[in-house]
Amino acid sequence: MQVWVDADACPNVIKEILYRAAIRTQTTIVFVANCALNTSKSPFIKRIQVGGGFDVADAEIVKRLDAGDLVITADIPLASLVVEKGGVALNPRGTLYTTNNMQQCLAIRNRNETLRESGLVLSGPDKLSHRDSEAFANQLDKLLRLKPRS
Repeated sequence: MQVWVDADACPNVIKEILYRAAIRTQTTIVFVANCALNTSKSPFIKRIQVGGGFDVADAEIVKRLDAGDLVITADIPLASLVVEKGGVALNPRGTLYTTNNMQQCLAIRNRNETLRESGLVLSGPDKLSHRDSEAFANQLDKLLRLKPRS
């Protein structure tokens, strides 16, 4: 299992959890972003910088993704592509995207986007809480324990 991170908008607290998990479980984690990244130094932590532009990092992740890979992203359309391709997508708040909940997540995202565009909703999601980062860490640990041994 390869772990891919949509790193452009990934909160720093989540990146720290991922750095520790990579070293602890000896799992390669690849951070993909369209800006320069300072990552923890480890043979298990890689980074790919892509060109600027809308969804360029997302496209790179989908291109390199194999079935069974894990993608860390808050981007619901990217999560949908990951699930369609046989991957697993995990939100930084600990929500696991699956074939069972993907359509509902997309519908809620689209509704919220419409509300924001119409001016009825002026804010985005709540700030990431300690409870959210704990939920993420717990879900990540479960997924990494399922990782096939090489």
